[in-house]
Amino acid sequence: MSGGDIAGLIAAGVFALLVLLLAVPILKLGRVFDEVRTSIRSISDGATPLMDEVTATVSTTNQQLKKVDGIASNVSDASANLSALSSLVAATVGSPLIKVAAFSYGVRSALAARKKPAAGRRSR
Repeated sequence: MSGGDIAGLIAAGVFALLVLLLAVPILKLGRVFDEVRTSIRSISDGATPLMDEVTATVSTTNQQLKKVDGIASNVSDASANLSALSSLVAATVGSPLIKVAAFSYGVRSALAARKKPAAGRRSR
């Protein structure tokens, strides 16, 4: 055996030792990847029913919001009707009431003015 052959055998031995030393971390890394794959699969399996529930909840909420929108529209219409009714009542009843109040004030003022001089004469 020559010196080149011995150097080749030493290099081959070192390379085999290097492969053995690197095989352990590579195997551990493979196990880590297996665990990551398992975790992702379990998360995916758990997320599917959750997404279905969220979809159902959003659908139900959308239906309820449509009902609330209808109720709000009806309340708005009723409010407008009540406003128009109160304006009508104010115009119909308010004007005559103001006239009656003004007339009664005028009558009271006239009666008070008439009684005042008579009361003034008696005190003298």
